[in-house]
Amino acid sequence: MAAKKILFLTGDFAEDYEMMVPFQALQMVGHTVHAVCPGKKSGDKIKTAIHDFEGDQTYTEKPGHLFVLNASFDEVEVGNYDALMITGGRAPEYLRLNPRVIEIVRQFAAADKPIAAICHGAQVLVAADVIRGKRIAAYPACAPEVRLAGGDYADIAVDQAVTDGAFVTAPAWPAHPQWLAQFLQQLGTAITL
Repeated sequence: MAAKKILFLTGDFAEDYEMMVPFQALQMVGHTVHAVCPGKKSGDKIKTAIHDFEGDQTYTEKPGHLFVLNASFDEVEVGNYDALMITGGRAPEYLRLNPRVIEIVRQFAAADKPIAAICHGAQVLVAADVIRGKRIAAYPACAPEVRLAGGDYADIAVDQAVTDGAFVTAPAWPAHPQWLAQFLQQLGTAITL
């Protein structure tokens, strides 16, 4: 397996687990992962939030960790990356407002490079208008947006993931085993024990 270079798109109040776990797991298997956030540079910190399912109509939110970015958003060149990963949580509702974020997502989609999104990360895919005709999983509250953008919302269990073409999507962090395994398949990463 050749190591891949992955652009990890995130922002303030991204879901803690949906950042920390994939960021570390992808590095653990040998990939280079550049975590970026609009308006920030390498070494800057962003705040995360911990979302949990405690029986309410939606998730609860608690303060998470400070996450140190290891690359600068303004220096991103899509041609230098093999894949894109978009975190979930509240960050996507703001990420999707950034024209450069939308341009980056569209370039990855046009090049048919793997794109992984989890939870509310689908909001960025919707805003970039790249999911028409694709089966896309997301946090259930994003289902109307996925459908309005021409996507086929995958109503799956919270611990499952879906791959459709270059897109690997999941509803929330309980899907990490499935989501990361499917993304690693897209990357051509083989893990042997």
